[in-house]
Amino acid sequence: MVSSPSTPQQRLSHLLQAVPGLLARPAEDPWITGVVADSRQVRPGHLFVATVGGTYDAHAFIPQAVARGARAVVGERPAEALPADLRGRLPYAQVRDGREALAWLSAAWHGFPARRMTMIGVTGTDGKTTTVNLIYAILRAAGHRVGMISTVNAVIGEARYETGLHTTTPDAPEVQRYLAQMVAAGTTHAVLEATSHGLAQHRVTGCEFDVAVVTNVTHEHLDYHGDWEHYLEAKARLFTGLTTAARKPGVPKAAVLNADDASFRRLQQVEADRRLSYGLREPADVTARRITHGAGVTRFTIEGPAGAFPVETPLLGDYNVANVLAAATAALALEVPVVAIQEGVAAVKGIPGRMERIEAGQEFLALVDFAHTPNALQRALETARRLTGPAGRVIVVFGSAGLRDRAKRRLMGEVAGRMADLIVITAEDPRTESLEAIMAEIASACARQGRQEGVDFWRVADRGEAIRFAVEMARPGDVVLVCGKGHEQSMCFGTTEYPWDDREALRLALRGERLKTLPTA
Repeated sequence: MVSSPSTPQQRLSHLLQAVPGLLARPAEDPWITGVVADSRQVRPGHLFVATVGGTYDAHAFIPQAVARGARAVVGERPAEALPADLRGRLPYAQVRDGREALAWLSAAWHGFPARRMTMIGVTGTDGKTTTVNLIYAILRAAGHRVGMISTVNAVIGEARYETGLHTTTPDAPEVQRYLAQMVAAGTTHAVLEATSHGLAQHRVTGCEFDVAVVTNVTHEHLDYHGDWEHYLEAKARLFTGLTTAARKPGVPKAAVLNADDASFRRLQQVEADRRLSYGLREPADVTARRITHGAGVTRFTIEGPAGAFPVETPLLGDYNVANVLAAATAALALEVPVVAIQEGVAAVKGIPGRMERIEAGQEFLALVDFAHTPNALQRALETARRLTGPAGRVIVVFGSAGLRDRAKRRLMGEVAGRMADLIVITAEDPRTESLEAIMAEIASACARQGRQEGVDFWRVADRGEAIRFAVEMARPGDVVLVCGKGHEQSMCFGTTEYPWDDREALRLALRGERLKTLPTA
């Protein structure tokens, strides 16, 4: 099949110029009509990139990609490893890392869109999405044309796109496509949420960051990274990449660090034109003073290089004060005017699934929060305690994911056992693990904190029923806090994603019903 004249094309040799670690290049130089890493998405003329993951090797799908019309292939295996009938007749380039190559090939295909915008990346365990939204709002208040990619959605101009059922950084081809759309829409600044998986798997490679921001690095994803040091090293890629990212006229390379966090000592060693710290406890370049928590508003004074100025935010809790500081520090690194920081912070009324209030006329407060780490759960419970009435109780519903960091189960159970009045343990993406076994680990941790099952903590496997049970226990002045899923729109049992929404489940529970979308066994 011959591509139509209107089909965009680039020479393979031109695309390969962008790839670091190119070990062998083909003699042929065909025209390419697209770059994909999924053999099912191949169309005639495409370049197929074979990557290697933890449980799969896409090199096995090269024959299917060729059968669908792939004109050339990039892979990590030597050419001799190709099927015998393809050797010598298929343009094949060998690279050191297929995922890294995919990212740069995707960037090259779209004309390196990140080089035409000021790029701000935000990483960390907790608070990334909130901080991304705050920076986005501040830059908009400053009059910039801003785009955003978070684990909740992508914003390009006035358009919003969902970025997935579960929280993750989109794959490199999707990220680069979003960035290209931003450039086409006249965007001058882009704010990206960079997860540890996204960094380790090169999903944001080629994003040419100018400002790197960290919220915190706490206990999470150790199932994937092995230990905290390797997890931190994955996060640090956002900062070490500043030294190799493309330079843009008048835009400094800036590192924004959390002086209160364990990551500070390691990350303060990174090279950058500007290095600014923020914090609430330790000495920092930017800090908050005179913090007051009111009904629906938090007020404080930011002190930093631009002097002292007041801010107000509808976001609740000290952890959101830290998120505001992170965003304000990033803005100060870019020399954004103080008035834009104030306006932008005030404009962010709430983030989907982050301490989101669910109202149905009840006499207690009902909240949904994404807290799915020990640190985030502790912060959410601290904030919930502050919101209770004089004799109010904190009732928390949560679980812990299967096939993920197992140590979290004990740690989260201990946090809930210390800080909540009533605890309902339930399902949260058990995947192929035993849900009963996961809940048992959390329950044992609660019991070690002196809690008694059937008196102040319960196990309710059905998450819809667990939320309804918690609501039925609530009295005026209480806070019902549903943690772990936040904005997510699915839950995984076995290998199947079932439709799920904590916010809808809580709305139904407040009407005495339960959401019935999950398997019962």
